[in-house]
Amino acid sequence: MSTIYNFGAGPAMLPQEVLLQAQEELIDYNGTGMSIMESSHRSPAYDEVHQEASANIRSLLSIPESYAILFLQGGASFQFAMAPMNLLGDGQTADYTLSGAWAKKAIAEAKRLGTVHIAADCDKDRPTRVPLPSELDLTAGTAYLHVTSNETISGAQWKTFPECEAPIVADMSSDILSRALPIDRFGLIYAGAQKNLGPSGVTLAIIRKDLAEDAPDNLPSMLRYQTHIDADSLYNTPPTFGIYLLTLVTRWVSAQGGVDALDARNQEKSGRLYDAIDASGLYRGAAAPEHRSLMNVTFNLPTEDLEAKFAKDAATEGLKGLKGHRSVGGIRASIYNAFPGEGIDALVGFMKAFEGANG
Repeated sequence: MSTIYNFGAGPAMLPQEVLLQAQEELIDYNGTGMSIMESSHRSPAYDEVHQEASANIRSLLSIPESYAILFLQGGASFQFAMAPMNLLGDGQTADYTLSGAWAKKAIAEAKRLGTVHIAADCDKDRPTRVPLPSELDLTAGTAYLHVTSNETISGAQWKTFPECEAPIVADMSSDILSRALPIDRFGLIYAGAQKNLGPSGVTLAIIRKDLAEDAPDNLPSMLRYQTHIDADSLYNTPPTFGIYLLTLVTRWVSAQGGVDALDARNQEKSGRLYDAIDASGLYRGAAAPEHRSLMNVTFNLPTEDLEAKFAKDAATEGLKGLKGHRSVGGIRASIYNAFPGEGIDALVGFMKAFEGANG
């Protein structure tokens, strides 16, 4: 296996066990004589995979039957539009929190489709953060409250979710399956797969069934959640190989002890990295300590030239993908569920050596 540690924001590292099993089954899946990539999405072999993927997600997050689990396409970016298309009715207002680049994109799409109220804005705050529940200015009778649970670029994460009358719609692309969730507070959760669930190409959506039923009648079929609920995510040909890998990843999560075990592991992994940043005279954390992400650790060095040297030198040591997002610069270490603890050790060791040579 590769000795590269991929700190990229996504596509991200997959569990080694998952890659090995996929490799073993690539040409002949489960004795069928065919790859799962070649199997019809209506075949018994694929149907077992499809049903297990849904059942595993439901079990891991304790999702009641009043919610549907969907496997869609188009990534979270498509959900920025699909969510208000289905959930924001005529004459209604949707509340959005503005906490960073991805929240801003979600807001821009929603504004094309209806009335949006910014319930909290901390986009320009430095160190970066997400809103506190106490800061929310909610609209009476709002259709929903949209939050970005983890801002991948800035490295700020919601630690607790607000309790409000309106259903929460959450973009959880960066931290899905990393911790337990109060599911009953959410009307819709969506997440691109390429960080914690599997490869790019699959989008998970978890939606309260009664909300899906209320979508406008004039929506095209493919844009209606209800269409995909009725067809069990088989209205069109789904990304079958991606869903197969998602099934393997969710099996792996269960084998690790579930989301609570991963949460504890993520706390420990990120804690070691934040400790190294805080103990240093060279590195400065980008996110406020109380909002620091367990998934995307962001920090800066004194100059952009030194940051560029850090990322370049790290790559020569097999520590790839550490350059921060082009919109903000800095350094970003994405350490999702499958990222191994040995990679944290390697990065911390490199950081100490780099500071010794350049501090």
